[in-house]
Amino acid sequence: MFKYVSILSVLLMLISITSFAARDEDTVQAIWTFDEGDAVDTSGKDVNGTLVGDPEVVDGAMGKAFQFDGVDDGIKLPDSNGLNTGGPFMNRTIAAFFKCDDVTVTDQKQTIFEEGGRTRGIVVNVFDSKVYVGAWNRAEYQWAGAWPSADVESGVWYHVALVLRDSINQVQDDKFEMWLNGEMIASEPGGQLFAHGDDTGIAHTNANAVFHDDDGGGTNIHYFGGIIDEVIVYNSAFVASDFEEYADVIQSLTSVEPQGKSTTTWGALKAQRLK
Repeated sequence: MFKYVSILSVLLMLISITSFAARDEDTVQAIWTFDEGDAVDTSGKDVNGTLVGDPEVVDGAMGKAFQFDGVDDGIKLPDSNGLNTGGPFMNRTIAAFFKCDDVTVTDQKQTIFEEGGRTRGIVVNVFDSKVYVGAWNRAEYQWAGAWPSADVESGVWYHVALVLRDSINQVQDDKFEMWLNGEMIASEPGGQLFAHGDDTGIAHTNANAVFHDDDGGGTNIHYFGGIIDEVIVYNSAFVASDFEEYADVIQSLTSVEPQGKSTTTWGALKAQRLK
């Protein structure tokens, strides 16, 4: 009887861990699709952005997107308890489609998304032909941060994501992941993210961010030049199956199939996901 109960307990624990680790729609914190030509959060959490500069509405990876000029275009996002001012955050997924006009730029970082500041935060950016994802928590338990990267090319669509998975108040191996086009390409030490009140931005650094090679102090800097689409934030850790549809979109965008077909297909996928 004891053996049976022990096996049952282990199975229940594994089921619980599996369901907690994967995408959980109850944990969505923001979705910016840009399909209506604005930065309204379609998740229902009302993390609505404010456009700065004059980003252009263009065709994106999934519906409409914004083309940013790399000079003064961006989106400023308000504080949100589920996004940055609450916490601590043990699980997090941030993902976006992007197509950078010139990945070789080295006189500034090209920020896709950033939240937090010098002490605690998250950043996704392009610099010198690489896309980086980064996170750090330089208080409480002193996680200096991690910034895995991957090579990228100008004028090519990519889907990039970072995942913080089952982290605690301690730096542990394999808690911070980088995903590109549906594949995990790096798993590094990491820990949970405590509340971080510095401003949040898309397509620029709204206020302070720590990059792979500097502490990034400054506001309204590091603008992105190119297209950004379908930015999402969840407080659950996606697994491979959760990234499949995004990988399929990338495959379609880089195939020889007519663009109209892919737009119709991924519009249907998006509608199905929101049911």
